[in-house]
Amino acid sequence: MYTTSSAFLDALIEANVSFIFANVGSDHPALIEAIAEARAAGRVIPEIVTCPNEMVGMSAAHGYWQASGVPQAVVVHVECGTQALAGAVHNAAKGRAPMIVFAGASPFTQNGELKGSRNEFIQWIQDVHDQRGLVRGYMRYDNEIRTGKNVKDLVHRALQFAKSDPKGPVYLMGAREVMEEEVAPTPNDAAAWRPIEPAALSGRGLREIATALAGARRPLLVTSFVGRNPKAVAPLTTLCRRLGMGVLESVPNAMNFPHTDPLYQGNQWNHPNQNPVLAAADVILVVDSDVPWIPTVSKPADEARIFHIDIDPLKEQMPLWHIRAEGVFGADAETALEQLNDWFDANPPDEAAVEARTRHYADLHAARDRELRALEQPSASGTVTSEYLIARLRVLAGDEALFVNEGISHYHTVFNHLSLDRPGSIFTSGGGSLGWNGGAAIGIKLARPDRTVVALTGDGSYLFTVPSSVHWMARRYGTPFVQIVFNNRGWKSPKLSTLAVHPDGYAARANHLDTSFEPAPDHVGIAAAAGGAWGRQVRDAAEVDEALAEALRVVREEKRCAVLDVWLPHH
Repeated sequence: MYTTSSAFLDALIEANVSFIFANVGSDHPALIEAIAEARAAGRVIPEIVTCPNEMVGMSAAHGYWQASGVPQAVVVHVECGTQALAGAVHNAAKGRAPMIVFAGASPFTQNGELKGSRNEFIQWIQDVHDQRGLVRGYMRYDNEIRTGKNVKDLVHRALQFAKSDPKGPVYLMGAREVMEEEVAPTPNDAAAWRPIEPAALSGRGLREIATALAGARRPLLVTSFVGRNPKAVAPLTTLCRRLGMGVLESVPNAMNFPHTDPLYQGNQWNHPNQNPVLAAADVILVVDSDVPWIPTVSKPADEARIFHIDIDPLKEQMPLWHIRAEGVFGADAETALEQLNDWFDANPPDEAAVEARTRHYADLHAARDRELRALEQPSASGTVTSEYLIARLRVLAGDEALFVNEGISHYHTVFNHLSLDRPGSIFTSGGGSLGWNGGAAIGIKLARPDRTVVALTGDGSYLFTVPSSVHWMARRYGTPFVQIVFNNRGWKSPKLSTLAVHPDGYAARANHLDTSFEPAPDHVGIAAAAGGAWGRQVRDAAEVDEALAEALRVVREEKRCAVLDVWLPHH
C-alpha cells in the first residue's frame, strides 16, 4: 500500500536526501511501515540513522550539510521530541544550516474513525495547542501535512525555503491518520522547486564599494563565515591580494582566508581590548558576519568608511543589531566578490598603493606569527598548554584532516594554531548552544568517509554532546573520529564573563564560582563504555605527540573513535 509516508520518503529521495537522522515514537507507525515496505520491495529510500538523542541527531544533520552542501532530514517524536532537539534548533538557525525536520503529531481521532486513531494513553498527554509554534521562531518555514495528496509539494516547498538564502532549517508535522492515508504515486517534479538564485550587487553598489577600496590607505575586510561556501574563498583571496587589503576574522565559523597569507591579520573573539588593525582601517568591507566587532571593547575609527555585504544584512532574527555602514547590500558573498574582481580587471588599482598596503600588512602578519610560534613552545613546568597541543596536532594530523571546533574558551587558540589554508577544513556550529561537536563529527564523517575528523571540545561542551549517544552512534554507523577534550575541570567561560563585568567584585575574591567539574568525570570511560572507543588521559606535555599519534592511528586503522582527555591548567 502506497501511503502519505511512502510519498514522503520518495520526496526526500527526489530532493537528494541520503540520511534520515531518526528518533521515532508512537506517532510513527505509518512511517516505520513505509520504510519496511520500501525495503521489502527494493525501493530506494534514505538510510535511517537511529539517534538515541534528538540533539545529537540534528547536530549530525548539521555537520553532514557543512561537509557536503546537501541538506538532510531529521525525524522526531511529537512535541516532546521537538523540544528535545533543544539547542540544535538554535545552532541550525544561527548557523544557517538547511535541513528538514519532521515530527509526528498526536492522532486527531479517538474512537477508531480512521486508521491510526488514538490507542495509547500518551496520545492525549502529548496533544498540545501549537506544536509548530515551539520552533517557529527558528525555522525558515513550517507547515502541517493535512493530506498525502500534496505531501511531495510540501516537502519540496520546505526544502526550497531551506536552500534559499538566508538558508536554515524547516519543520513539517503530520498526525498518524494523515501519514496512514493511501494515495496514488505522483511523478518526480523536484526540479520545479529550485532555490532562489544568489543575489548580486547593484551597479551603483558595486561602483561605490570598488571606488572606496581603490582609494583607501588601509582597506580591511572583516568576515566571519564567507568560507561556509568553500567556493567563495578563492574570489575573496584574489580580491584581497590584488588590492593589498588586510583580512580580519571576527568570531570565524570557517576557514575564510588562508591563515599563512601575509594579508591575514588574525581573529577576534571576546578579547577585552581594541583591535589595532580594526582601529587603523580607513575603509572597511564587512562580508558575511553576524558580529563584525564588539563596540564596547573594539570598534572602527569614527571616520572609517564602512560597507556591508550579507545575504541577510538586516539580521532579521536579531532584535538589536547595527553597524554604522554607509552602504548596506543584500548579496551572496561569492557573487559579489566575483563582481568586484571583474571590476578591478577592468579598472586595475594603483600598483604602488597596493605594494605599500601589502608591505604594511605583511609586517604585522610576521610579528603576529612570531608571537604565536612563541606560545607554541612547551612549558618549563611540563604542563600541557592548549597552544602547544594544537601546534602538535597541526603537524601530526596531516593535510586531509577536517576539524570540528567547539573549544569555547579555546576557540581562538584552535584557529590561531591550526593555521589552516584549506577551504572547508574547519567547522563551528555558528550558534551558541553547546553540545554540537559530537553529533556534527558523525555527520561530517558520513559525508566525507575518506577524511580524518577531529573534534575539539571543552570538557563542559563534551558533556553537553551526550557522549553516550554520540559514541554508540559512531560505532554502529562506522563514523570514527578523534575527540580531544580541553579539560580544565570546569566552565571557564562563565568565569571569564563574570570577571569581565565585575573585575573587583565578590566573585573575583570568591574561593569558587560553582563552575567546577570536580571530581572530574571519566571522559574516556564514558566513550569506551558506550562505543568501544580507545582513550587516554594526558597530563604532561611529553605525552602529547605519542597520544596524538596513537589516537590518529586508532581512528584510521582500527576504525573506532579515540578520545584524548587532555588536562590543562585549572580554570
